[in-house]
Amino acid sequence: MDSIQHIRNISIIAHIDAGKTSTTEGFLYYSGLSHRYGSIDDGTTVMDFLPEERERGITIAASAATIPWKDALIHLIDTPGHIDFTAEVERSLRVIDGAVVIFSAVEGVEAQSEKVWRQADAYGVPKIAFINKMDRVGASFERTVEQINSIFNRCALPLQLPLGVENSFTGMLDVLTREQIRFRGERNAEIIREPLSPDQEELCQRAYNVVVERLADVSEVIAELFLAEEDIPLAVLQQEIRLQTWARKIVPVFVGSAKRNLGIQPLIDAVVDYLPSPLDVPTYQAFDLKSGDPVEVKTDAAAPFAGLIFKVNASVTADLFYMRIYAGILKVNATLVNTRTGEKVRPRQLFKIFAKNTEQISEAGPGDIVGMTGLKDCSIGDTLCENRRLVTFEKISFPEPVISMVVEPKFSKDKDKLDDVLDMLCREDQTLRRASAEDTGQRLLSGMGELHLEVSLKRVCTDFNVEIRCGEPRVAYRETLKAAVVEKVVFEKVLGDTPIYAEITIAFKPLARGETMFDIKSALREGNIPRAFIHSAERALNDGLRTGGLHGYPLIYVAATITEIKFSQESTTEGAVAGAALQAIDQALAKVGTTVLEPIMHLEILTPDDTVGEISMFLQPRRAVIRDIYSIDQMKKIICEVPLAEMFGFGKALPRLSGGRASFSMEPSGYQEMQVK
Repeated sequence: MDSIQHIRNISIIAHIDAGKTSTTEGFLYYSGLSHRYGSIDDGTTVMDFLPEERERGITIAASAATIPWKDALIHLIDTPGHIDFTAEVERSLRVIDGAVVIFSAVEGVEAQSEKVWRQADAYGVPKIAFINKMDRVGASFERTVEQINSIFNRCALPLQLPLGVENSFTGMLDVLTREQIRFRGERNAEIIREPLSPDQEELCQRAYNVVVERLADVSEVIAELFLAEEDIPLAVLQQEIRLQTWARKIVPVFVGSAKRNLGIQPLIDAVVDYLPSPLDVPTYQAFDLKSGDPVEVKTDAAAPFAGLIFKVNASVTADLFYMRIYAGILKVNATLVNTRTGEKVRPRQLFKIFAKNTEQISEAGPGDIVGMTGLKDCSIGDTLCENRRLVTFEKISFPEPVISMVVEPKFSKDKDKLDDVLDMLCREDQTLRRASAEDTGQRLLSGMGELHLEVSLKRVCTDFNVEIRCGEPRVAYRETLKAAVVEKVVFEKVLGDTPIYAEITIAFKPLARGETMFDIKSALREGNIPRAFIHSAERALNDGLRTGGLHGYPLIYVAATITEIKFSQESTTEGAVAGAALQAIDQALAKVGTTVLEPIMHLEILTPDDTVGEISMFLQPRRAVIRDIYSIDQMKKIICEVPLAEMFGFGKALPRLSGGRASFSMEPSGYQEMQVK
């Protein structure tokens, strides 16, 4: 168990271009795992190893690496910053214990910064912050800290102060130890700690007082020492910072310039010092598979095994599954149960993961993040556990795609290959969906945005050598039921000379907008109905609802509860039960009808004050609803909701409207009813 105490499972999250990849490369370089400091500009990054990532200079897919640092072992998951790939962030946050949030000292708290921060909060993930790019023109540490405090409930607690700014930035002041931190040597690998100058002493003292006062507000230990006017030992101060960070009452703030290799080593130290190990997390929430009751899974090597699959690298030969282990020991060829399917699986190989490289291992334990091959019928969000304790972790939820594109092979000989490639991409990324266009039967690929589809389809050509033709992007509309309805179906057919029979009753109802997309469950008593029949009905409902409604669009916001299954020992098959469930969907749609929904986007525009009027006039006829306009320094931020159908080409129009001075971010925010002509 002592070794588990030294594990840190973390993610680095940020807005695009905040310096996330450069910071990650610094982690690898200074730990000794990489002999070169990867550069985005040179296309030599280790973690961004996909050709599309290096070509575009952005992170597209989450990647993992196991990093040794002093006595610790850091399992680091690097995540994308672009909103189109936010699902990669979502599934990574699901399996980590702490996060490093990076902010640009120039741009401050940007839209995606706020998004990933809120995502981390939703999973209860403690955070530390790193204010990057202090060497850039326009950088301001104080402004960025104030923005963090203003937006995130005054949680920022600076433990470092910048030493200089812009071209004069050379290091930082350690608020707790009252020292200067400077760097020298190759890649600034050597850390020099020096005494403070008199003016620095005064600056550090003020910052130290803030630290103590803020901690006294949330820590009884510090409050007692503060009121007694006693000196607070450094070890006590650090321990309380650690505990209050875990409790998410404070966020320690650090500073540097990743591109100039300033401040990375102290940041790695902070990860070890202030973010929790798996043993520091009290328990992990799961559910008993049979009863559905909440259960606690403790970090214990002696406990029955339990782990969660959070990522898949799909391949024509063998998919590589990424798993976070929560309890027990995992060994090669161990017999496990996939709690989604009820089937037994056996991992044939286990790996430590280092970006695109792997190292084969024979076993792994609690807190480890590993790769596995040899699993059948497994996917992202599946729980694997031992039969002696069947538990399931909460599934990883993904947003519905909002944009679609027709995709066809350039040459007819590639039809089957294209189907295989699209299937692989959808296994890797569950925000990608493939279907057939209702009117033409053409292949249709849906995703989270134009860039998401563009990158995915580029991989079809470059990674898999399939030449394709693509149509224009189109909005991915959805449908939902107009009313609740209960359907009873008697399914009877004769296949050859064999009669098959099943009878099923299902209660359908529309869900409130913004709730879960689907709520498919059984209300049947355990043991009265064969589990295979229940699973078959649930799978059929899941597939059938996603296939399409009366207008040809997939259904969302639908609850389907199986209330009765009647069967015959002689003539009922899983296929008959599935057929009955699909027929129930058709009857429900025909009886109550459906409403067509269009995706709505949350749009934030940062623009100079003198361009607000022209941008607002551009948005008005596009059905945009402006929620707020407020000032940030010399700029204005416009926040609005707008139908996705109105936003094609906006990225090209904005530079013209703002003289090239505006930026924007956009993300799905839900659906609204639309009129069908």
